[in-house]
Amino acid sequence: MTGPGPWLAALAEPHALFALGLTARTALVTLPLHLAAGLALGAWLARGRSPLKTAVEMAVTLPLVFPPVAIGFVLLMLLGRRGVVGAFLLEHAGVELVFSFHGVVLASFVAGLPLVVRPVQSAIRSLPPALAEAALVLGKTPLQAFFLAVLPAVRRSLAAGMILAFGRSLGEVGITMMLGGNILGRTNTLSLEIYNAVSAGEFESAAALCTLLGAVSACVFWALRRLGAF
Repeated sequence: MTGPGPWLAALAEPHALFALGLTARTALVTLPLHLAAGLALGAWLARGRSPLKTAVEMAVTLPLVFPPVAIGFVLLMLLGRRGVVGAFLLEHAGVELVFSFHGVVLASFVAGLPLVVRPVQSAIRSLPPALAEAALVLGKTPLQAFFLAVLPAVRRSLAAGMILAFGRSLGEVGITMMLGGNILGRTNTLSLEIYNAVSAGEFESAAALCTLLGAVSACVFWALRRLGAF
């Protein structure tokens, strides 16, 4: 590949454009979900008291230590048409999670969630309890105390977690392949399209997509640094 022409031509292919669009839409949906769930679970695991705490923490951390394909298979058995959860959702809500955009979003969410929760959990655990208690003494509600006192103190850990979760979600293959099915024109994300291109021997297309993916990741990291996340 001697110039940008072949690279641009590879990115302009219909299957590549679809993969880019699907990945962008998935990120737009997943990022706010990671933000909300990461903050809520991180705070609850750091300070909450419940007999379910250990089980929830283990479930959240599982994607870090369990093979993605195996996690995807378990979710497929639960959420498929014949799965306990999947059959219920299909019958009562008309929602089919697997082999759809919903499945791709769920795979991205599950893969990146622990990378947001764990830094937030550790950061909140390291804070002195007096920080939130001072806000409560001043008449703030627990929710207001969290957003006014706790959240600013853990914003750097949250930003770092969001960066890691975003990168992990973009690079996710195993869970996405199981829940999404890697259906061309329907559930082939950018990472899966790279896999498809390599499998078909289209190395120029794979190289162009990898370069684009790296550039997007670098831009996100740079933007967060400029915003003072670090």
